[in-house]
Amino acid sequence: MTGVTAASTSSAPTPHQVWVRIRGLLLALLVLIAAGIALATVRSGDQHGLLDPRSADRYGSRAISELLKERGVSVDVVTTLDEATAEVGPDTTLLVTSPNLLAPRQQSELRAATDDSAGRTVLLAASPSSVHTLVPGVRAKSAGPVAPRSPECSLPAARSAGDVETGGVRYASDGLDTIGCFPSGGLPTLLVVEQGAGDTVLLGSPDLLHNHRLANQGNASLALQLLGSRPHLVWYLPSLADTSATAGYRGTEGDDAPDNRSFADLIPQGWLWGTLQLALAAVLAAIWRARRLGPLVTERLPVAIRASESTEGRARLYRKANARDRAAESLRSAARTRIAPLVGVPPRDAHSPSTLVPAVSARLGSADDSLQTLLFGPAPSEDAALVRLADQLDTLEREVRTS
Repeated sequence: MTGVTAASTSSAPTPHQVWVRIRGLLLALLVLIAAGIALATVRSGDQHGLLDPRSADRYGSRAISELLKERGVSVDVVTTLDEATAEVGPDTTLLVTSPNLLAPRQQSELRAATDDSAGRTVLLAASPSSVHTLVPGVRAKSAGPVAPRSPECSLPAARSAGDVETGGVRYASDGLDTIGCFPSGGLPTLLVVEQGAGDTVLLGSPDLLHNHRLANQGNASLALQLLGSRPHLVWYLPSLADTSATAGYRGTEGDDAPDNRSFADLIPQGWLWGTLQLALAAVLAAIWRARRLGPLVTERLPVAIRASESTEGRARLYRKANARDRAAESLRSAARTRIAPLVGVPPRDAHSPSTLVPAVSARLGSADDSLQTLLFGPAPSEDAALVRLADQLDTLEREVRTS
C-alpha cells in the first residue's frame, strides 16, 4: 500500500511529459538546420562572400571582375599573404579588400613587398589600425556616410568618372606626393599616394565595388580605371586560415632565434569580432530564457500538508533566521486583513494606517496612538516582545468581534 502511494505521488516527469516539453524546440531546430542546408545548396554556386569577385549576390564583386576581364585584365583571387606578395610587380594591381584584418607583421611584410614593386596597391577602407603601417605619413580620420560626391581634384580617372558614390574613411597626409579626391567634410575619401614608379590608392569605402552599386553614378568608370590600369589584377581576400597571421617571428641571428611572440600574437585578428558576437548571442539567449512566457502554472503537490504544519514550519524558519521583523509583519498583516471588514474598511485600505486606525478606534473607543503602535509599529527587539505582540493582536481581534 505504501509503495503504491509513493509511486502515484511522485513529482518526477514521465517520458511522455519530457517529450511534450522538448518536441517544439527539436522541431524548430530541425527546420532551422534544413533551411540552412537548403539555402547553402541553392546559393553555393554564386555566393562566396563580401567583395568576392566570384560572388553574384548584392555585396559581391563579380560584376566588376567580369568587366575587367572583358577589357583584357586577368583577375587572380588569393587568400594568403604569401600568394599576394608573390605576384606583385610593375604590371600588377594588388587589391586588398580588408587591410584591417591583417596582423601587424602581415602589414609590414605587405608594405615591404609593394614599396619597390612599381605596381599599384589599392587599399579598401583602411583605418588607423592599418594605414599607419601600410602607408606611413597618411592619417585615417573618422568615417562619413557614403553618398554621391564630385571629384574636385585633378586625377584623370576621377574627373572622367564624374560623381561617384564614395565616403567612409577620410584621409590626410603629411609631406607626401598625393592627390585627394571626392572630399567629405574637407578631407578626401580617395587618396592616391605616388611612390616612385608605382602608387598606392586609398579608397575610404568599398561600396562602389558591390554588384548592386556598380551601375550607379560613375562607380563603374572609377572602379575600372583604378583596378584596370595594369594588365594583371591580384584580388587579395585576407583569410583567418592564413598561417602567416600567426607565423613565428625570426630574429637577426637566423632560423634558430627564439620565438618572442606573446599569446595575443597567436590569435588571428578576426577572432575578436567572433568572440564579441558569441558574447552578444549568449546575452540574448539568457534574456530569452529568463523571460517568463505566460502566467505561472500551478503544480499539484506530491503530498498534502496540514495548514498547522506549514505555519509551524515557517515559524521555525523565522526563528532560525532571527527574523522577528518578518514574523511581526506577517502577524500584523494577517490581523489587519481580518479586522478591516469587521470595522467597515474595504480590503484595499486594510493596510492604510490613516484609514484602518480611525475606524478601529471609533469601534472600540480607544486611543489612536496605541492602535497605531499595535497595528503598524516597529518590529519587536526580542522574542518575548514578539509573543506579547501576538497575544495583543489576538485580544484586539476578539474585542472588535464582540464590540
